[in-house]
Amino acid sequence: MVHFHRILLPQQKKPDLEQQGSFKLHSWNKIMSYDYYLSIRNHRSNTGYLRLLLLFSMFSFILLFSPRLFFSSFYTLENQEENWPAPCSNMQNNAICCDRTALRTDVCFMRGDVRTDSSSNSFFLVSDNSSNIDEKIRPYTRKWETSVMSTIDELHLKMVSPQSMPSKTCDVVHNVPAVVFSTGGYTGNVYHEFNDGIIPLYITSQKFNGEVVFVMLEYHDWWMTKYGYVVSRLSNYPAIDFSNDKRTHCFSEVIVGLRIHDELAIDPAKMDDHKTIRDFRNLLDEAYKPRIRGIIKEEAEKPRRVQKAQRPSNTQNQLGIEKPKLVIISRNGSRKIENEGRLVKVAKEVGFNVEILRPKRSTELEKIYMHLNSSDIMVGVHGAAMTHFLFMRPGSVFIQVVPLGTDWAAETYYGEPAVKLGLRYINYKILPKESSLYEEYKKDDPVLRDPDSINAKGWQYTKKVYLDGQNVKLDLVRFRKRLIRAYQYILRRRQQENMMS
Repeated sequence: MVHFHRILLPQQKKPDLEQQGSFKLHSWNKIMSYDYYLSIRNHRSNTGYLRLLLLFSMFSFILLFSPRLFFSSFYTLENQEENWPAPCSNMQNNAICCDRTALRTDVCFMRGDVRTDSSSNSFFLVSDNSSNIDEKIRPYTRKWETSVMSTIDELHLKMVSPQSMPSKTCDVVHNVPAVVFSTGGYTGNVYHEFNDGIIPLYITSQKFNGEVVFVMLEYHDWWMTKYGYVVSRLSNYPAIDFSNDKRTHCFSEVIVGLRIHDELAIDPAKMDDHKTIRDFRNLLDEAYKPRIRGIIKEEAEKPRRVQKAQRPSNTQNQLGIEKPKLVIISRNGSRKIENEGRLVKVAKEVGFNVEILRPKRSTELEKIYMHLNSSDIMVGVHGAAMTHFLFMRPGSVFIQVVPLGTDWAAETYYGEPAVKLGLRYINYKILPKESSLYEEYKKDDPVLRDPDSINAKGWQYTKKVYLDGQNVKLDLVRFRKRLIRAYQYILRRRQQENMMS
């Protein structure tokens, strides 16, 4: 399938969140990279500890004898940063302004008589006060990662005089702004589709209340099929396939690029109306409702024997109370749960109604949403599919199984964002004996004893050893404690909700 060409090439394939390469091109690349983060935690010699102790002593001395001087200077700096106007916030009409201050993304603004020209990958601002302006931008939210940014089409934003564009008359005149972004890059990986695309699109465009047109680079029909319901909640107009639409579209305002805040998160302090990740989830809820109703109708029309086979049995306990629903996100290949069948049995013994979900690339997001939105607990091993915690209702429980060598990524990409959504997050860090690597390496091997030292060697080691070469076999006596804790939490929550209703 041609539209997956960016991720099917061996050197660019991204089947999981962590498979993003080692960012070694400049200092920010290193800061943002998983392997660099781990490396700085492990290169600690005795000399390093002595230096740290010395620095701590000096810092304590300053705080003890000069607190007023220290904190007053810090406070002044913080206030100056907060009071500085945001770049481009005061831009005038007939202007082009680019905000390149963010570490993750560039965003440019054009106001006036703006016209598209797909043949030259350009947006022209026609003005009598023209100057020699030619801004270049690749509208994708991973600007520190040059390897993937090189795959994104570069746009030219130019200011020109009317005399230089006699043939560029408007074929389509839009009375609403445009937001321009790319659906390329790591598209095809559900984490990146939400983190790099859908959530930034929400952050950038929701303030227009649907009165905005989306102009897409690297347009994919499958992407629109997959996210069409969400896009339709953000825009009341058909999206424009920039490369293949040769007409001249005219706008009075264009935003090129998307804002991004953090991993699968929204910072309300940076939103004009203080929207949060919960507001984004509410939008998903509204977007998926029509299709979910259709799915329910389709299920109801199936033969009764098929419905019976699909319907979970024993959904109530002995007291006639509905059992909490637990969904296991099942993996194939690496990082799968080898004793998944026994896990299901233990979860049922605890008191759960258990469902196994095996999402594929072709699985409708609406179906996944339907299953998780109605569940109380989601259990899964660290990987891109954990992005589906976004489909859980706030107050639900997310249990993430953390394989060896993936601690930081598991917490940063999924654990912390889940808490921001309002989920009860429980991490289950496996012991070496629960890893398939336990049978491959000696018990004192750094692979088992000190994963950080392996990660510090570079991305290729992390990928080979911990991501592609590891499965888990849960200690079900130990894991059962997590299930009991989650079960009790759900029952308490239900009691509280019943008391309030």
